[in-house]
Amino acid sequence: MAQQIFSQLEIPHTLAAGPGPGNTDPRVLERFTNSGVADHMQADVLRGMIEAKLMLRQVFGTKNLYTFGVAGTGWSGLDTMMSAVQPGDTVVAFVNGTFSSIDGLTLRMKAATADELAANPLNPDAASVKIIDVPHGESITNSVIEAALGEHKPKWAFMAHWETGSGRINDVQAFSVACERYGAMGLVDAVSSLGVANFAIDDYPGVVAWASCPQKGICCLPLTYAPVSFSDKYIEVLQKSGARTFVHHPILEARHWGIVDGEDIEKGTYHRTHSGYAVAAFHEALRLTLEESVSARSSSYAFHERALRTAVESMGCTVTSNMTSLVVMNLPQSLEGREMELVQICRNRGFGIWPTLSEPVQIRIGILNQLSQVSITEIVTRFAEVMQEAGADIDLDQIQRGLDGYYTKHAA
Repeated sequence: MAQQIFSQLEIPHTLAAGPGPGNTDPRVLERFTNSGVADHMQADVLRGMIEAKLMLRQVFGTKNLYTFGVAGTGWSGLDTMMSAVQPGDTVVAFVNGTFSSIDGLTLRMKAATADELAANPLNPDAASVKIIDVPHGESITNSVIEAALGEHKPKWAFMAHWETGSGRINDVQAFSVACERYGAMGLVDAVSSLGVANFAIDDYPGVVAWASCPQKGICCLPLTYAPVSFSDKYIEVLQKSGARTFVHHPILEARHWGIVDGEDIEKGTYHRTHSGYAVAAFHEALRLTLEESVSARSSSYAFHERALRTAVESMGCTVTSNMTSLVVMNLPQSLEGREMELVQICRNRGFGIWPTLSEPVQIRIGILNQLSQVSITEIVTRFAEVMQEAGADIDLDQIQRGLDGYYTKHAA
């Protein structure tokens, strides 16, 4: 059989205006591309890893020693967090969208007995796991949390802080309080909230573990490290129970970041060949976050999300989300059912918006690292043009005047 040599891959620049990944800051890409080819034990690589874990503690707002980055995407961080869940452990998992649903599946796989897993390996029915389904487009509220944890009193409880599938913020304060009240150990998916929302995880003592991702609020592509943070209580439980993994074992993975036997090793330690490129990019992304400050970035997201929300509502769309990095909407009645068509048209034009990945089909437009009037105006204009071509009765000039008025009013 003759060899087939494919042509070089040319990937054009696009405007990433979906739920994530976000647009990477040029400073992060510059650190990545300008890094030398270095041995993974080179002094600057080790310094970068040590400083990254210290910066992560500031970004998370925590004193948790076991705070570091798991190589990979948000899924890697979540799998590491959930590795403490053992077969037969009792779990309550709150689900209100695509991604918390996948988290729930992961927990069912972790907690399933050998027989339960064998009976349905890809979708086990673990008797010890209670999935609390909340309809798409609704937030998980105090009453739902209290009722479920009060009834089941599980060992572990899980919730996504911000559910990107539907664009909804869930009540992490009520979740933490209920976990403490009913003796559950809280696990939180902070994939979409870290680096966007202004919160400190030490304010939520009922939550013992948090997992996030590199490509959303931290805005670090190429993919580098998924931030995680574990309390002493979580680590103590893990020390007693163990975990059926090596790569995603929180205690073993922490050693790569110089966290050994509950202490920081400030000179770094041997690790599993982390790339100097990735370390440099991640380090710079965290520097950017702290230079701006989490609180200032959070305010900026809220400010620019209001501009985008107001603009799409003026086009006749109905916004159903309450996240500040993402607008999830229904199209005007005249365009109902054409969501996938409009998304594809936008993508074909280098404008990357997304549909929801579960029913009902909606359109999602994100603003990750697009925090300027120029960026929001481009997003609004490009979406409005496609809407108009599809037959929506909208006035592009009026929409532009509305945006200009918003920014003029709030700049004064």
